Amino acid sequence: VAGSGMGIPSMGIYSHELYNEYDVDTIIRVGTAGAYVKEAKVGDIVLALGACSNSNYASQFNLRGTYSAIATYDLIEKGVEVAKENNFDYHVGNVFSSDIFYDNDPDYWKRWAELGVLAVEMESYGLYINAAKLNKKAMTVLSISDSFVTKESTSSETRQTGFTKMMKLALEVASRL
Repeated sequence: VAGSGMGIPSMGIYSHELYNEYDVDTIIRVGTAGAYVKEAKVGDIVLALGACSNSNYASQFNLRGTYSAIATYDLIEKGVEVAKENNFDYHVGNVFSSDIFYDNDPDYWKRWAELGVLAVEMESYGLYINAAKLNKKAMTVLSISDSFVTKESTSSETRQTGFTKMMKLALEVASRL
């Protein structure tokens, strides 16, 4: 268990070092996210199959296009199995890894939601790119802490103590590796 800091740059450093310096093969990230779609309710779990971003993290590879950062499928598959076994409310799909927490445009999220992006967080894009580059495995498990759609949000106490489902799911997936 290790902290990654906040944002793609921090995740980029930590995941790179874990994969390279400590010979870690698999990283399962847990964290919170804000829902962009009404189906993802506060307390639900999101398994981030892919990560969109406004970050320039992938520019370091001088690609002639936009890189689609994705999770390792067998981890997602195990995550779905665990969610079903435990009757967790869950969603699998794309998330938005943003470099901006307080966006100047209050409606920016709607454009991502129109493309089916489930939620926003700040790290998965960097994690998934590093995993792909280094031929390692990665998955992100998120708890919905608030909703852009309904404006519902959790208390700070719930954020500290109430997101045990995502941790249980991540630990159960890790035990099956």
